[in-house]
Amino acid sequence: MFRLLKVQTLTWIVVTVTIFATGCGSSDRTQMRFVHAIQDGAAMDIDVNGTSEFTDISFLGVQPSQPGYTPVPSGTDTIKGVATGTTTQTFSATASFSGSRHYTVVATGFSQTGNNGSNVALLSVPDNTSGAPSGDVSFRVIHASPSGPGNVDVYILLNPATCPSGTPAISALGYTQGSSYVSLPYNPNNATPPPGFTVCVTAASSLTPIFSKPSDPGTAGAVRTLVLTDVQDGTSMQKSFLELSDVD
Repeated sequence: MFRLLKVQTLTWIVVTVTIFATGCGSSDRTQMRFVHAIQDGAAMDIDVNGTSEFTDISFLGVQPSQPGYTPVPSGTDTIKGVATGTTTQTFSATASFSGSRHYTVVATGFSQTGNNGSNVALLSVPDNTSGAPSGDVSFRVIHASPSGPGNVDVYILLNPATCPSGTPAISALGYTQGSSYVSLPYNPNNATPPPGFTVCVTAASSLTPIFSKPSDPGTAGAVRTLVLTDVQDGTSMQKSFLELSDVD
């Protein structure tokens, strides 16, 4: 029987508006990775306080390559997405970052070109880069699927598993929310085959899976962020997740 830490949902939302004053970061740097989850959005370049930090990120792209991060100023930063190689704005928003911390920043929603990105939400979620507890692996989920259920339950089960079963690891996670981390014992004998865990997503309080997918962090101490997104140019949640490495 594996143990499961109690999870409380954390909400991290920055709603986009058209114009923001440029933020003034302190001398400390923060570490950021950027995820493009705007389901109808073209490839983008991402500027932070007017400096190009990420280029040509397509839908479901993440930069830099995992498990990397890019240093940006701490404090309140203006983050702007423009169509790659142009000055055509997809969104502009501000986010606040603490110095010497790591963050996952996710742009989600709908670009609706010509409306200045008013339906784009920018999520800024602090990461755990210190590793999972001894003998464990840790998972965290970010709900960035505007066409999916407003709230979802997430089951993370040691293989072999039938999904869903038991109690959700993460309950009623809302759109634009990031969960706390869940730590589970890692058993290398359950690594391959089959992969170590099965992740199953349902609408909140439902036992009908939207999808289930294996995840194998590969070693004790690993930490993973799972991002739920839309189908590109679709009307539903992707039947998968984007898996990011906080710690290998």
